[in-house]
Amino acid sequence: MSNLQEFSMDFFRLDGKVAIVTGGNTGIGQGYAVALAKAGADIVIAAYDTDWDETREMIQSEGRRVVFVQADLTKVEDRKNVVDTAMNEFNRIDVLVNNAGTIRRAPLLEYKEEDWNAVMDINLNAVYFLSQEVAKVMAKQNSGKIINIASMLSFQGGKFVPPYTASKHGVAGITKAFANELACQNIQINAIAPGYIETANTAPIRADENRNAEILGRIPANKWGAPFDLMGTVVFLASRASDYVNGHILAVDGGWLVR
Repeated sequence: MSNLQEFSMDFFRLDGKVAIVTGGNTGIGQGYAVALAKAGADIVIAAYDTDWDETREMIQSEGRRVVFVQADLTKVEDRKNVVDTAMNEFNRIDVLVNNAGTIRRAPLLEYKEEDWNAVMDINLNAVYFLSQEVAKVMAKQNSGKIINIASMLSFQGGKFVPPYTASKHGVAGITKAFANELACQNIQINAIAPGYIETANTAPIRADENRNAEILGRIPANKWGAPFDLMGTVVFLASRASDYVNGHILAVDGGWLVR
């Protein structure tokens, strides 16, 4: 048995590590990227849009390097460019946070095939194939952390978002499957399942007085979460402190799932 006194708060540090965060320039993704930088990691942010200035300033203020890659993660060549950029700039990849995603709402009986495909392409297919490419690098290093972003709808059915629900159930499955195959190569794959968080994606729900009240009535904490509430979780799952956590979906939900 290891010496308990060997444990240190430095196990939560990420000094010398390199993290890729997809969609890391806004909302929850920005919170993940800044948290990892505060813990000591240099950051590669892959994002579809190029509104990067605020995120750049926050990360650089922590004394960390940040590289931005404009990418449509549904495209093979763009995913490859993200990995190649990380390797060219830093020569390693220690953490991948698969944060980029989308949601399109419509009643089930009216849902269009093109909307289904668009959601599945970014929420599930891109997660799988980018993780596969990054895992090849991590396998050579014999170390790495892949952090997927699941959802309350990895556990539940939801309303008006059938492909989002299917994709987030799929993310939970990918997390477990990758963990089964890659744990022997010292790679840990886990997922964060945010509860109801105040972001642009949830603005339409929060603007609906009845739906907002319905949601708050089920959250024991009696409030929506904020990107801030997820920052400690991503640092934990990216760090040495979580080395024996694998294939787990960690809910950060104010107690939503237990009510």
